Amino acid sequence: MLPLRLCALALALATLLLPAQPAQAPKETILLWPDGAPGAQGTADGDKPTLALYPAAGPNKTPTGVIVCPGGGYANLAMDHEGTQIAAWLNNLGISAYILKYRLGPKYHHPVELWDAQRAIRYIRLHAPDLGIRPDHIGIWGFSAGGHLASTAATHFASGPDTQADPIDRQSARPDFAILSYPVISMLDPYAHLGSRRNLLGDKPDPALTLLLSNELQVTSQTPPTFLFHTTEDQAVPVENSILFYLALRKAGVPVEMHIYQKGQHGVGLAQTNPILRTWPDHLAAWLQLQGFR
Repeated sequence: MLPLRLCALALALATLLLPAQPAQAPKETILLWPDGAPGAQGTADGDKPTLALYPAAGPNKTPTGVIVCPGGGYANLAMDHEGTQIAAWLNNLGISAYILKYRLGPKYHHPVELWDAQRAIRYIRLHAPDLGIRPDHIGIWGFSAGGHLASTAATHFASGPDTQADPIDRQSARPDFAILSYPVISMLDPYAHLGSRRNLLGDKPDPALTLLLSNELQVTSQTPPTFLFHTTEDQAVPVENSILFYLALRKAGVPVEMHIYQKGQHGVGLAQTNPILRTWPDHLAAWLQLQGFR
């Protein structure tokens, strides 16, 4: 029979290896444009951007909400480990989560994806009182290509649809904070993720558009506070993407925190089965508390 101390250690190690628990079904999934999205090229599911609502509940509920943008190279959406698992983690912190299903390339190119993200921010801001959150406590969290979309929303919030007849479009599209996990940031060689660039901008993008969507070049003092997570070993999206964005934020005087781990492949999500990488969400939780969002 194992001594009590060894039993406790075995239990702790087993806990470390538990997979992330998926969130329950969303309370509601809403069409961002019930009458059809601008620029829609059809009426299939992929032509209809949606927001799946996962409201927090219980005594630890906070007035904060986060829009989650799964990655997938702007061609797919990793809805499990970069979507529903993230909603569950946020809900456990008392933070409401809203998973964005945005339109994808190569069928859709910029600015359609940004329109979808901005519409999500504006929708949540307009309905914040009904959702039990504050309109100045709305963040955006993106993974990989979803990190590029989130960083685009954080640096291009002054742009959007021309019409403001819709009360949603009259809301600010600026997120109050951004969380970027192993994000695509730059569209420039040598650090660009070529698949994301091709799906977002096409096979031969305009050089001016490539510069515009290299978000390390678009940071200003108005860019919201940002948390960055990456790994040095990432072979898909070079860690320089996060480093360049961090340096730009620091130069602009924007509050920023970055955690770079030596080991770890791309696309780890919350990394719940890795005893070292799984510590990164703890740093994020502490940062959210430091910023006053939990």
